[in-house]
Amino acid sequence: MHDPHSSHDLCSDHGGEYPTVWDLPIPAGLKQQWLELETRRHFLGRAGKALGWAGLASILGKSVPSVLANVGGGRDLRPHFAPKAKRAIYLFMAGAPSQLDTWDYKPGLTSMFDQDLPESVRGGQALTGMTAGQARLPIAPSLFKFKQHGKSGTWVSELFPWTAKLVDDLTIVKSLHTDAINHEPAILLINTGNMFAGKPSLGSWLSYGIGAINEELPTFVVLTSKMPWTKNVQALSNRLWSSGFLSPEYSGIALRAGGEPVLHLTDPKGVTSDVRRAMIDGVNDLNHQLFERVGDPETNARIAQYEMAFRMQTSVPDLVDFSNEPASTWDLYGPKAKEPGTFAYNCLMARRLAERGVRYTQIFLRSWDTHTTLPAGLRVLAEDSDRPTYGLITDLKRRGLLDDTLVMWGGEFGRTVYSQGGLKVDDYGRDHHPRCFTMWMAGGGMKPGISYGETDDFSYNVVKNPLHIRDLHATILHQFGLDHNQLTSKFQGLDQKLTGVVPAKVIKDLIG
Repeated sequence: MHDPHSSHDLCSDHGGEYPTVWDLPIPAGLKQQWLELETRRHFLGRAGKALGWAGLASILGKSVPSVLANVGGGRDLRPHFAPKAKRAIYLFMAGAPSQLDTWDYKPGLTSMFDQDLPESVRGGQALTGMTAGQARLPIAPSLFKFKQHGKSGTWVSELFPWTAKLVDDLTIVKSLHTDAINHEPAILLINTGNMFAGKPSLGSWLSYGIGAINEELPTFVVLTSKMPWTKNVQALSNRLWSSGFLSPEYSGIALRAGGEPVLHLTDPKGVTSDVRRAMIDGVNDLNHQLFERVGDPETNARIAQYEMAFRMQTSVPDLVDFSNEPASTWDLYGPKAKEPGTFAYNCLMARRLAERGVRYTQIFLRSWDTHTTLPAGLRVLAEDSDRPTYGLITDLKRRGLLDDTLVMWGGEFGRTVYSQGGLKVDDYGRDHHPRCFTMWMAGGGMKPGISYGETDDFSYNVVKNPLHIRDLHATILHQFGLDHNQLTSKFQGLDQKLTGVVPAKVIKDLIG
């Protein structure tokens, strides 16, 4: 049985904590009978597929190998239609940045300081336990100044002077909304399309759907950044980059900032590369024999991971060697880029991963959960992330990579217009708000220099062009040439997909 929450170490055996048929107290004769039945079932399944491919090859006048050239695990890994994006970099601001203080400018709130939020605006929305007991919901206008930037005249908070230079490259969505009001389900929903753990993440679906670009590195890489602000920190775990019920080969691989980027890649003392190669060949031979006897596809996933680990022994050291980066790189990303594990370092790493063909890179930056002391927290977080974000997009653009690299920035939901707890002119906090929030995208065939959707005067309700997370996922997959209704995997008797069972649509107005 496959545990969707287990850690997928590249060089570990994925036997998991659950018993297999070998561990159960089954009489030898019965166990042998089960094996024979399993072998027969898998043989017939493989034979049927083989005959089908042979028939197709005869019809098309091609050899079976050429027909199978783009097929992995019995699936055609080609996109459903011509893609506009080849790779993605998701800058995930865990904890949920306040849209009111960053991208959704509401100047009319200045004159409403400390007034009660009208009940007609709230519309009976349920509140979290953190503000449900407040006697009042006082309006807290943003403390930060906004200015218009670029040819598009986009309003941007003073918190992001560097990113503001890029507004004509950005596709800003102000009308995103979600079903979850608390962090755990919300962060799962935007990463996996489901509020319950155990489902494949967006990066895993892309890996499953169109495969790798570079066989020397993982298809899906995760980078977790050091926190410059440590209040209200949300926990992260591999539930957010798990492959769920898909094969573990589609899981995200988390690169560590210190020591070995991936554990167990380095050969032990006294073990040469040739010895390691021979050892892996021996283990793989045993796994091939096991697959022929039992037919469990997870066995092939284990073989693939051993092979990937061996290849990464040479590719990863080169990846993390920044010695050849010119002075202009450090000028672009800022001085913190030289400190492993910082957001700036991870943005530079994301560029290096992109140019080496990694399909999906996700960078997490936590601590945006500003229930209290929001002005102080946002200043620190914005200063830590603004210049590296600018550096990443500018670097990709200079290298000709932005056109087919989709960069995304945002969190799991928005923040309330009313203050949580006490309200001062220079200090306030904001609670969770699922009804509207802002994210932006750049490159990857998105339409640059636009703002999509509108919220009301309180940034509380969407009043134009609402965009649910399901629609966001459908649109992202579309940019990779994937129809979200066709990208499915059978699990528990259902054709599972990232966008779930509720209808989702591709937002064509966002596409260039």
